[in-house]
Amino acid sequence: MESFLSTADLFRASPLVFWCWVSIELSVPSEFPPSLFSLRRLSWTSSTVGDHKAALPVTEVESFQLEIADAEEREAHLKAKLDHVDGILRSARLADYLYVRTRWTELPGEPPIIDDTEVDDWLPQFVVFSDSCILYYQKSTDLSPQDSILLSDVVEVGLLPSFERGDQEILHGFFILTSRGSKSECASLSKVQVDSWLTTLQLMGCHVGSTSDPDELTE
Repeated sequence: MESFLSTADLFRASPLVFWCWVSIELSVPSEFPPSLFSLRRLSWTSSTVGDHKAALPVTEVESFQLEIADAEEREAHLKAKLDHVDGILRSARLADYLYVRTRWTELPGEPPIIDDTEVDDWLPQFVVFSDSCILYYQKSTDLSPQDSILLSDVVEVGLLPSFERGDQEILHGFFILTSRGSKSECASLSKVQVDSWLTTLQLMGCHVGSTSDPDELTE
């Protein structure tokens, strides 16, 4: 179907073309017939090739659909992580990032354990203390813990000697000894944070070992 542009339509469509036309109109000598330089109505044709309507390729539409589905899946996954962290913070007694490493105590009948105290294998983990267990996550947004300790398996807790690490950072630590022989050592730059963990473990009925200072825990 064909439609026509009036002078006003021409100005709205392209002011530059309109003013060029005006300049031509004003510069035309009076002896020339007006119809010779008059602007004919411009045609604006909208047509399709054959009877086919313009459309996006099927592959492009499918690509958009896949992107939308992926975005929705990522959104759902992130929401699940957010809900998980929110649930942890609401229900946990304590939840902190601590430096953690595991050592094993010598059990009866086993050969002596090599002294690896000086080995620097501390890794940051998100440690959560709930009512019945201690959970170790690699990150706070992880949905499943890497390790856990039942509170009923804890036989002793206590302070670790402070030590220097890295760029002259002083770390304060505590340990959690279990009936299985595992010794979870946790450390932090904050002594207040360490004391808070030990105090809470003590209040939950965990036995404080002789290596810790009970007076420090009750300050």
